[in-house]
Amino acid sequence: MPTTDSPDFLPLACTLMRGGTSRGPFFVASDLPADVAARDRVLLAALGSPDRRQIDGLGGAHPLTSKAGIVSRSSVPGVDLDFLFAQLQPDSDRVDTTPNCGNMLAAVLPFAIERGLVTAGEQTTTARVLTLNTGMQCDITMQTPGGRLRYNGDTRIDGVPGSAAPVSISFLETAGSVCPELLPSGSVLDRVRFNGGDGVAHEIAATLIDNGMPMVLVRAHDLGLRGDESVATLNADGMLKEKLEALRLACGPLMGLGDVATRNYPKMCLLSAPREGGSIATRCFIPHVCHDAIGVLAAVTVATACVLEGSAAQGLARTAGGLHPTVSVEHPSGEFSVALELDARDPQQILRAALLRTARPIMRGDVMIPAHLFNETD
Repeated sequence: MPTTDSPDFLPLACTLMRGGTSRGPFFVASDLPADVAARDRVLLAALGSPDRRQIDGLGGAHPLTSKAGIVSRSSVPGVDLDFLFAQLQPDSDRVDTTPNCGNMLAAVLPFAIERGLVTAGEQTTTARVLTLNTGMQCDITMQTPGGRLRYNGDTRIDGVPGSAAPVSISFLETAGSVCPELLPSGSVLDRVRFNGGDGVAHEIAATLIDNGMPMVLVRAHDLGLRGDESVATLNADGMLKEKLEALRLACGPLMGLGDVATRNYPKMCLLSAPREGGSIATRCFIPHVCHDAIGVLAAVTVATACVLEGSAAQGLARTAGGLHPTVSVEHPSGEFSVALELDARDPQQILRAALLRTARPIMRGDVMIPAHLFNETD
């Protein structure tokens, strides 16, 4: 590893990437310590956690900008790249590599091409990516005219200013990414009992589902909400957040996840009827902060619930029939369209989910890491 003028720090090559509505530093796996504990300490130092402002690192003082990506060539037959997603929190010293992140996934292929892990094609480049967090595979396609990455384009995604070239992601076999199966409780709708933050016992109808992201879906009306409240309003509602957390903790065991008190999943999502011509309206918590938009795999999971008979979305969702429905998921800053392919033999089974994102590099260089962190082990 190259030296610096100071023996106190070592430079670590990274590219700060925006993927969808998230961003964070991306690293080539071989540049990081092989020891997991040392690797996590390096990532914490790179982001500046734990600190609410992340003033001493690259983090953006928000869960959506406290993320990192680790990429390598894959040794799995038929797979081009391995991707390990790391979720950090501003005020926590924990690095969570158990969930997926579909937004950061959008930055994997451009990063890999930039770093020479994949050779660009003459018109487009497609790579099969294995997400090591959950074993999920997907095909990612980008435009590479003349063998060069194209970042400029006309594709717009809500939550990101301007437009860019499209990044097409086709998810394969996402059901039960973290949970044992798509509907881990065995039911499309459960009556979940929990003790709310008000000290009162509650019961609420919820769909416990995982089609790429473990989620608890409840009707906003059942929590005394309209479902179109602003992010600021929901984040300021301490009683609501206590109630959602109590519900989340109660759902963890029902989803086969055990105690989820220190986990970043399941995510919580409030459903209501669409207001802007979409299929369903959402307010998602990730899991303790209301999302300004919605995560990629959260949108896939919500879209799946919209086509499942008897789910929490029934009576609210407006979707077209057929085996190839496109579900428009409304969120606080716009909408997210998910194209589904249903199994003709069993329309309750989802074969494929496809969507468009955008991505771009923001900064390329070295992040300075305290030298001792590369050598410390537990």
